[in-house]
Amino acid sequence: MSNWLKNYSGILWLISGVTAGAIAGLVMGKEVVVLKPLGDIFLNLLFIAVVPLVFFAISSAIANLNGTNRIGKLLSVTSMVFLGTILVSATLTIIAVRLFPVHEQLTAPPLTEQISKKPFGEQMVQLFTTSDFYQLFTRSSMLAMILFSVLIGFAVLRSGEDGVRFARFLNAGNEVFKQLFIILMKMAPVGLGAYFAYQVGYFGPQLFGAYAKSLGLYYSVGAFYFVFGFSAYAFIAGGLKGFKRYWKNNIIPSATAVSTCSSIATIPANLDAAKKIGVPDYIANISVPLGATLHKDGSSISSIVKMAVVFALFGKGFDSVEVIISALAITVLVSIVEGGIPNGGYVGELLFISAYGFPPEALPPAIIIGTLVDPLATLLNSTGDTVAAMLVARFSHGKNWMEQSA
Repeated sequence: MSNWLKNYSGILWLISGVTAGAIAGLVMGKEVVVLKPLGDIFLNLLFIAVVPLVFFAISSAIANLNGTNRIGKLLSVTSMVFLGTILVSATLTIIAVRLFPVHEQLTAPPLTEQISKKPFGEQMVQLFTTSDFYQLFTRSSMLAMILFSVLIGFAVLRSGEDGVRFARFLNAGNEVFKQLFIILMKMAPVGLGAYFAYQVGYFGPQLFGAYAKSLGLYYSVGAFYFVFGFSAYAFIAGGLKGFKRYWKNNIIPSATAVSTCSSIATIPANLDAAKKIGVPDYIANISVPLGATLHKDGSSISSIVKMAVVFALFGKGFDSVEVIISALAITVLVSIVEGGIPNGGYVGELLFISAYGFPPEALPPAIIIGTLVDPLATLLNSTGDTVAAMLVARFSHGKNWMEQSA
């Protein structure tokens, strides 16, 4: 019990802060606006810290690659499997959002500012590039900064001894900003509680309907994907035998994921399960640890749900072709960026809010939803790595890979 409380203490404190904020908003009404500066301070600190954090995390990760990390075909197949399952889960959620709208009609005025509309081509240019270097390090240019970070990482790899020295700087910066983000997130119960109080006082009790429906949708889609999606992947990978082996050996990883709320902590259980299923060791030893960082089906589902809610709260339609395409692309990036960063889900939320040009008021609803769906998201993120390793084995060794490993 003590371990469970330790693993979930962050979530419990955040829920407590949000609950206190909801009560304050209901009691004080619009007078609760006096608490809003506390939320503004917290959000501003997050926006300031997230840009250098993501820069150092991505560029240092690539700079530390070496020949043993790149195994040609295996890495390519693993990447395609990860990408494919993330897109499948995201697409399934988009369909669910269309069939079961996640928000009640909000009659209150818009949260704050209007969001400018620009041609799709111009939006893509602004998403992935900037006209000046200093603009890279603003939250409105997050995707451009991510692309720049990737290029910096590869440039380091090509720079010999000078690159090694620069990589030490990137590694140090990565660690420093990780610790900064951990410190800032200790303020989350107060900051988000104050902001939620403001939103409840501003919108009234109807705001709870938007959260309730979004949570109901996430847990419904997530449970469906866990049972039927993973079953389909296991069957594709190994037929009926693969289906039976996966679920027989997925009990301990599932329990580990729920009890620890950590994809990293589930790696040993997943590796043991993959071995018992029959996945070759050299595939499991790469796909499972890599998946703990880059393969997050649960996060892709929550990413779409959070986008739909934020769009609804701002009175924007989440249904155009441009929005759907960009949402899928951002979801893939969110899954990658979250890995290896403390409270990486919050970084992902900052990413999509910046990409779509939403103001800071859009962040608290996304963070609150992300926190409340975290247990199931971790279950999907973690246990999906084992079935992904099965798919990698299938596409690398053919349909008889289970017999070859017997």
